[in-house]
Parts: sequence; C-alpha cells; structure tokens
Amino acid sequence: NMVMTELSRFKADFFRALAHPLRIRIVDELRSGELTVQELGFRLGAEQSTVSRHLAVLRGRGILNARKEGQTVRYSAADATLFRLLDVARTMFNHQLSELQSTLADLKHGNSR
Repeated sequence: NMVMTELSRFKADFFRALAHPLRIRIVDELRSGELTVQELGFRLGAEQSTVSRHLAVLRGRGILNARKEGQTVRYSAADATLFRLLDVARTMFNHQLSELQSTLADLKHGNSR
C-alpha cells in the first residue's frame, strides 16, 4: 500500500533526524519556547558551530521552525506533539531502569527471576 510505504519512509527519516543525543537535547530545550543558537549553545555547553549543524538537520526534516528577527534566528518546534513523543521515550527509559534495578536487587539478595 502506497500510503503505508510513505508513512514508513516518513517515520524512518524522522527518527534518523532525531537519532543523535545532542539533537534530542536541543528539542528538549525548546519545550519552553523559542531559543537562538547562542542560547542553545550556552544551555547545552556546546559550540555554536556544532549546535548550528544539528539545527540544520532538524530544520531540514521539518522538525524545527526558524524565525528571523533582525540578525537573530529563533528556533522552535514545528509541532509540539514532538514533546509527547520524547515523554513516551522517557517513560520507556524509566521502565527499563526500574526493571534493571529490580533485577540487580534480586541478584543482590540471591533470588533468580
């Protein structure tokens, strides 16, 4: 089915664009609203050139919007639904973490699962 093929391609490209820890952190920083490359670099402790490179990937995939204000460019999420997706990933991470902690506790107390 053509629509499913296009949807699968969109998802693969979308997740490929997000597939870098710094890009995830950039998106997370934008939860509170628009930020400049300088503000993002400061918050993330990263070089502006590095942040700019990752912003270009996210913009190219349509994940971020850029709004020019004089000489300044302000970045924001193109679709706030993205934050829900990252929240789901955080929940999954927490589930894995608690499963690991439970397994370690069992091992510590000599129980096998």
